[in-house]
Amino acid sequence: MLVDSLIDVGRYDLSDDALAADCHRRLVREGVCVLPGFVTPEAVTALVAESDHLAPMAHRSSTTASPYLAPIDDSFAPGHPRRTISASSVEVVAYDLFPSHSALRWLYESDALLDFVRRCLGLDVLHRYADPFGALNLAIMREGDRLGWHFDMTDFVVSIAIQSSTVGGDFENAQQIRGHDDENYDGVGEVLDGGGRVRTEPMTPGTLMLFNGRWSMHRVTEIRGPRPRYVALLAYDTEPGTDSSETLKLSRYGRLPVGAPTKGVES
Repeated sequence: MLVDSLIDVGRYDLSDDALAADCHRRLVREGVCVLPGFVTPEAVTALVAESDHLAPMAHRSSTTASPYLAPIDDSFAPGHPRRTISASSVEVVAYDLFPSHSALRWLYESDALLDFVRRCLGLDVLHRYADPFGALNLAIMREGDRLGWHFDMTDFVVSIAIQSSTVGGDFENAQQIRGHDDENYDGVGEVLDGGGRVRTEPMTPGTLMLFNGRWSMHRVTEIRGPRPRYVALLAYDTEPGTDSSETLKLSRYGRLPVGAPTKGVES
């Protein structure tokens, strides 16, 4: 299968510098760039079938952490965002479980898509993640699952929406609520209390989203109903050979690569 048969190239020409430049401007201005209908309806149907097949191989994890993906910090007063805990639960299919004929794998391993994402991000170089588990993931959320309010620890995330849940599963974004020199704890606390400036990003099936979650606090609302939410996560880095820690692998995938040493792995 050609990658061009999966992407609506009439609407999104990956070689179009003007399109990439517009995506970059939106990402810089808003911290997010959403491209609805990036994947064709026919391809979405195929990706749903593929996800249904992969889903039984997913590893489930549940975590509690502050919005900063860290334990609570008792040096702050009670009620402070650094002392606020939220729960998250999700299932993840690791990259090494995607078969060679996987359409999602073909998309991720496409040099044309890699170069398009690079230009959208405004980077000179971009590499696929070297993590044998984390380079490409299928994130699955079922009834009762949610992702609590949090900031990412990376500058960008690239995702493809595949299937929406029956109810819930909205991607809510407190857009660029903090900055390099201003944590804006008052604004973060307002969002955590149910207020603040929050918008729902349109993650309809087939949407490609580029998102800078380091400065924008975000969450996925609780899933309701029998239909699972499927989102593909495509991981890239500006440095070649970037891998995740063994601790993260054990938490997210429940295992280490075959032959990897286990000495010194944190529990």
